Amino acid sequence: MQKEFGLTKSQAVARLAAEKTATAVDGKAQRVAGASYGGSWFSAADNRLTVAITDSGKAAAVRATGATVKLVKHSERALDATMKRIDALSAPAGVSSWRVDPKTNRVVVNVLASERDSEAVTAFVAKARKTGPVTVAETTHAPATTAAGTVGGDPYYTGNVRCSIGFSVHGGFVTAGHCGPRGQSVRGWDNSAIGNFQGSSFPGNDYAWVNVANGWWTVPVVLGWGSVSDQLVRGSNEAPNGASICRSGSTTHWRCGNVLAKNVTVNYAQGAVHQMVQTSACAEGGDSGGSFISGDQAQGVTSGASGNCTTGGQSFYQPINEILSTYGLTLHTA
Repeated sequence: MQKEFGLTKSQAVARLAAEKTATAVDGKAQRVAGASYGGSWFSAADNRLTVAITDSGKAAAVRATGATVKLVKHSERALDATMKRIDALSAPAGVSSWRVDPKTNRVVVNVLASERDSEAVTAFVAKARKTGPVTVAETTHAPATTAAGTVGGDPYYTGNVRCSIGFSVHGGFVTAGHCGPRGQSVRGWDNSAIGNFQGSSFPGNDYAWVNVANGWWTVPVVLGWGSVSDQLVRGSNEAPNGASICRSGSTTHWRCGNVLAKNVTVNYAQGAVHQMVQTSACAEGGDSGGSFISGDQAQGVTSGASGNCTTGGQSFYQPINEILSTYGLTLHTA
């Protein structure tokens, strides 16, 4: 965080403490706001969490949790419904993603600047606008999954593809679904057998889990790659929008950024993946499946990215709690 955000050590420690508080406040505020909840975001400028609500009558109770309140027109439930209607559309390659943006209280459709005026993109945007509160933004890079050919590092291998371990669970580890199908054998950094993909989903989702056997074992640790000390994993409480987040992968190692958006649909060449989280942390080929962590809380596994770590880029991850719930797994914690 000192390197990525230009902070002193004391500033980084203070921000992490504020984000931990904001994460706890966010859960309380959501419960108090109920159906009027319109999303939330953390601001590093004043270390405060803002919660959007549609019902002014809930404002005092939400403020009592410690959050700042913003009145909006659309609830998160309404924005999520708009997302689902857009998810049902067939997106052309010129549309990179769409996401719920609580700050603007809209669903933002991201299109490639080079394709903005193409017939296919124009038609898609027109249909999307009819689904609900939608706005359009431009991006310069198309997203792509971050698997890679076999190279050196601290990875795992499936055939001739290299990916990264996400988080240890009891009996194995979670990772990205595009790294291998169910039944695919997995080898470790030393080329010895680890286990097999026990479940895998991609596209639509991008998650999987691998059993651990053959002398391998699990530990509740995320590698810091020498940039920071290895990080212990103590839970999986979801960080709010705006919070700092770091990721660990076998290509670009330890990289940090902010949570930019949740409930993002990413339109990869292989098909759309839904309910992702978008961050400003860069990622590259081979980082797929790797860990996203905020403080000591597991957040998700790396799915894909746009741009790179040389000129700058963004990344997307599949939230960890959905993976655990889907496969009935238990996170290995310290």
